[in-house]
Amino acid sequence: MLISLEGVNFGHTDTHLFENVTFSVSEGERVGLIGPNGEGKTTLINIMLGNLSPDKGAVTKKNGVRVGYLEQNGGYESERTVYEEMLHTLREETDAVKKLSELSEKLAKEKEGTEEYARLTSKIESLHRFIAARDAYNAEIRIKTVLNGMGFEEKYDQKIGTMSGGEKTRLKLCRLLLENPDLLILDEPTNHLDVKTMFWLEDYLSTFKGAIFTVSHDRFFLDRVVTRVLDLQGGELMSFKGNYTKYKELKDEYVRAREKEYSRQQAEMEKLSDYIDRNRVRASTAKSAQSRIKKLDAMEIVKKPPKSAPPPVFKFSYAEEPYEEVLSIKNLTLRAGEKVLVPDVNLSVRRGQKVALIGENGTGKSTLLKRIVGDTNEAVTIGKNVHIAMYDQENANLNPDSTVMSEMWERHVAYSQTEIRSALARSGLFAEDMDKKVSALSGGERAKLALCVFESEHANFLILDEPTNHLDLPARESLEDALKKYPGTVLFVSHDRYFTSALAERVAEIDSGRFSVYEGTYDEYREAKTRENTPSDDKTAAPDKPAAKDTGTHRTARQRAEDAKKLDRMKAVERKIAELEKEDAEINQKFVNPQNAADYALMNSLTARLDTIRRELDALYEEYETYL
Repeated sequence: MLISLEGVNFGHTDTHLFENVTFSVSEGERVGLIGPNGEGKTTLINIMLGNLSPDKGAVTKKNGVRVGYLEQNGGYESERTVYEEMLHTLREETDAVKKLSELSEKLAKEKEGTEEYARLTSKIESLHRFIAARDAYNAEIRIKTVLNGMGFEEKYDQKIGTMSGGEKTRLKLCRLLLENPDLLILDEPTNHLDVKTMFWLEDYLSTFKGAIFTVSHDRFFLDRVVTRVLDLQGGELMSFKGNYTKYKELKDEYVRAREKEYSRQQAEMEKLSDYIDRNRVRASTAKSAQSRIKKLDAMEIVKKPPKSAPPPVFKFSYAEEPYEEVLSIKNLTLRAGEKVLVPDVNLSVRRGQKVALIGENGTGKSTLLKRIVGDTNEAVTIGKNVHIAMYDQENANLNPDSTVMSEMWERHVAYSQTEIRSALARSGLFAEDMDKKVSALSGGERAKLALCVFESEHANFLILDEPTNHLDLPARESLEDALKKYPGTVLFVSHDRYFTSALAERVAEIDSGRFSVYEGTYDEYREAKTRENTPSDDKTAAPDKPAAKDTGTHRTARQRAEDAKKLDRMKAVERKIAELEKEDAEINQKFVNPQNAADYALMNSLTARLDTIRRELDALYEEYETYL
């Protein structure tokens, strides 16, 4: 057990945020904490960390446990460059390798059997144990692996102080991964990550040896990473084994069973109480009434399942039907200032289609959406009777100085106050929110207001840029359901893979300056990408699988032959790396064997061999990265 909470209560004044919270996190566990916004998830993390004290209950930590914590928007201040900072993070490991080299040189000059020889041998043995435990020989390889995986491959020399808040948060996560704590606590770790980086992080965490405790609204992440879900709502914490999908199944079963048991007990209690009231004063039945009083007192009361605030309800509709072709883009050059992001964009969207636009951060997705909405370029043609509404991830269309009520009413002056309040309430904004300034709203509240405004436009072509940002799981699922039922046309950008998988019927991709369209769902798109990245001599594609259109993705025989040759070499490199890593581990085992510590010749030869292995691995890892 690394950390446990027993009977923990926490609240403000007379209001409890949560009561009697009890759970523990053991070595190697993967635990996800979920719940609607405002239920106290981040507060619970701060109690675990010791930053807050519970009103009641106890928090117990294992002695010496190392905890790493990633805040939602954690700051990271440093005067160093990215690579310098990561080297500094592993300075104990790199210092140990340098120290070992220095001591080995000193040992070589000492006469065997002297006190100094014995002292140096003891220190060298201790260093070998430390180096083996921390994988110190591979420190720089680990740094490059993590930085490249998290999207910093071209930013090694950038000063951290010049980075955006999102980049600093990602870099803090890099540092935590390199530190290898016993318990890694992550609060919304997939914020600021593009899809490619999310997949990399999930794969990396699958090999992480410590325990993981994460708060996340990313259902795909929860499905791939966690093996237990803690559900915090209505002040109560419930635990379910399995990932998010399994949790949903078990939670539904649990709630149905508990509601049934609650109703049964309430009926029994009402029956007992009625009998007692009718018979306690009659001498002939007083004894039986007393037995029922005892039975009632002995009952263990079944609590009604906790209920949080209802999720927002969205409903998108329109009055006028557009023509068949809603959007046509032909040979558009997509630019950001003077920089060309994509030289040739071709896209046709037909009425009723739901199209996902995907790509890594910075490739031009948001820029393309804005060009569609505001461009008069002849390369972009909007169909007849098309009414576009756009949801901007920054909610830039909201006036920060307006109140919630006036923000809606100024757009729809013909609406009554009751109609405005009803629309806002359906979106999750209630009487106490009406007079709040937009600038004072939380991220989730601002998103709900923006979606309410967006919904009220009754457009037949919806364009959404990261609509699930700041929404909790119930709100995401409600939005997802509303868009699935919407009969109009949808073009959207989202890093929420669960949302994309549920909604997309076609996928448009920006990748390395190329624009491609895949005819099929998001899952089919991923299968197609896997096939594209796996060389094959099969010249025919299965007809039921999607194929890339609009830009050439066909591969010549020569290209396939070159890819096959690269694949053979990559597999050879993988085998060699595995052989050397195995030999490395075997040598480290010899180092930590006390019987070998006094054998100077053996230790010297092992050290020399490890140096050779390290140089060979460096070269092989560098070559291997070129194939990824």
